[in-house]
Amino acid sequence: MNIVNPKEMILQLTRNYEGERFPDGRPRVSDDILERMKNVSTEEAWGVLRRNGYPRQFEGNWLEIHPGRVLVGRAVTAMMVPHRPDLHDLVEEKGKEEGRIGGQNSWVIDTLELGDVMVVDMFGKIKDGTFIGDNLGTSIMRRTRAGAVLDCGIRDERGVGRLDDVAIFCRGLDPSAILDVTLAGVNIPIRIGGATVLPGDVVLGTYTGVTFIPAHLAQEVVERSEAIALKDQFGHLRLRQGRYTPGEIDRAWPPEIEADFQQWIADGKPMDS
Repeated sequence: MNIVNPKEMILQLTRNYEGERFPDGRPRVSDDILERMKNVSTEEAWGVLRRNGYPRQFEGNWLEIHPGRVLVGRAVTAMMVPHRPDLHDLVEEKGKEEGRIGGQNSWVIDTLELGDVMVVDMFGKIKDGTFIGDNLGTSIMRRTRAGAVLDCGIRDERGVGRLDDVAIFCRGLDPSAILDVTLAGVNIPIRIGGATVLPGDVVLGTYTGVTFIPAHLAQEVVERSEAIALKDQFGHLRLRQGRYTPGEIDRAWPPEIEADFQQWIADGKPMDS
């Protein structure tokens, strides 16, 4: 049994991605793309994914422990399943062989790197399904400076909520400790609500919800968002100036408006002409 999915399997799962990778095979979408992704709206990302045949990459209805913080990073996936003695014993034996320390939830955290987002499928369990408290939350913050998406609960909400440089999305709060679950694998395909998540997906968490962007589409999502923002900037300018009507701007532009837009870009995007 492999606790962490082998490199060759991750390469197959993410074969459409042609960029840089981590040593374990996980896609390493660039830091530049991640930084620019923070300005992308959920709707813009969803639109690009839908056009490319990925309309089921969004999941809503989360409890945001750090409201207002945008979560962006590269997915490290993990699946926890209901306790079954024979499987649990096997996983524990394998973990000891590999020198893993602590509870199985901490094994996942031990794999995280800067810019990662831990994404955990624990079938929505809240009571006895608290994957982290403030101690493990602190470790996530230190390791990733990004955060986590937990299809389960958390405990110690007050302490977790005080953490900086991290954003946690979960399903609920409970004082209980994690119990009666077993780690089925790390960096394997998982289900979060109605979405399928692969290792290396770019995670975009906003007030609206969480979008899981396949690594090979991350650059297109960012560039499309930036193009929309630029057109919006131009359109708002011309509306303030009274050059065009809302009906002219809020539709596919005719050639004369498109030419004006391209000239505005060529002139350095002046905000007063």
